[in-house]
Amino acid sequence: MRSIDRYLLVQLLTVFAFFSLVLISVYWVNRAARLFDAIVGDGQSFWVFLELSALTLPNVIRVVLPLSAFAAAVYVAMRMTRDNELVVLQGTGLSFARMLVPVSVFGLVVAVMLAFLMHVLMPLSRMQLAERQVQIAENITARLLRSGEFLQPADGIVVFLRDITPEGKLVDVFLSDARTAGTRVEYNAASALLVPGKLGPALVMLDGVALIYREGPDRLGTLSFDELTFDVGGLIGPAGRRTDVRELPTRVLIAPDATNLQALGIAMAEVRFELASRFAQPLLAVMTSLIGFVAICLGQFSRLGAWRQVVGAIIVLALVQLASNAASGFALRNAALAWLAFVPVLLGTGVVAAMLWWASRARGRGWTARAPLGAVT
Repeated sequence: MRSIDRYLLVQLLTVFAFFSLVLISVYWVNRAARLFDAIVGDGQSFWVFLELSALTLPNVIRVVLPLSAFAAAVYVAMRMTRDNELVVLQGTGLSFARMLVPVSVFGLVVAVMLAFLMHVLMPLSRMQLAERQVQIAENITARLLRSGEFLQPADGIVVFLRDITPEGKLVDVFLSDARTAGTRVEYNAASALLVPGKLGPALVMLDGVALIYREGPDRLGTLSFDELTFDVGGLIGPAGRRTDVRELPTRVLIAPDATNLQALGIAMAEVRFELASRFAQPLLAVMTSLIGFVAICLGQFSRLGAWRQVVGAIIVLALVQLASNAASGFALRNAALAWLAFVPVLLGTGVVAAMLWWASRARGRGWTARAPLGAVT
């Protein structure tokens, strides 16, 4: 690469690293705060919070990198314009399209990072995060088994335990179930055990009585039992989980097995669209960087700064994202429309091409470079 290309590429990568660090920190702290309330509020340890927050980091980076590429391209373009560097470069005969070569290389570098995230880190982190969330949900010791407190693990359910022995035996158990309208069942047991089951954990109550109260006829029924099993898994959701298509490795998406997909409850349209998205989304980094850089360079001098060009570029990116959301709705219903995942890339390419065409027209009218932001006319 020429020294000019290397200079511009280094500028872009340096600013990109700064913006990425700042945006990832802000975005991650915002999500971690909500996660902290949910995890610690359920009685889990701080180490569990750190583990889950670390597993969410690849998704945060995936969202932030295209934005950081756009911000870096805008900032570098504004700085080079303010310092008259773009004017000097074009004055030496360097065409506007030629100056976009290092910007494109910068976008490709970011795209490689995104591709590694999409194809490797994202599926692994999503799978591990889902498995840990299921394990935490099924482990209700911190949520349900706290002695000496009235707990409400679900709407209509109240639980009280007098004590828990070192062996895990529950002493003097009270459980009130008012989930059915017009009926309330209260269980009193001398002891109980929490045992795992195929459908989730179950509470086995020993030597107790159940009081069944029905509001309609105002009748109270009693039932003595030596052993009674209560489905605790129903309080925390069904056992197991549904596999998300985003957890599947790329090699599985390339050659999917219809039988396995049906067992997992995943439609072929989801598989095709996810595969196409893993190749299309990294290319968005190239489009965002080019749009940001070109938008600033095409603007004419204004004493108010380049805010109009920045707002215009943001609006363009927002419209591209809206088109992506609309296209994904069709693609997820029809496997033959998986190519719609590349709609944002195609639209971004069209926008950049239109900007370059406008630049060539402006140059034909005698305008070779945008006046510096700080220039005085």
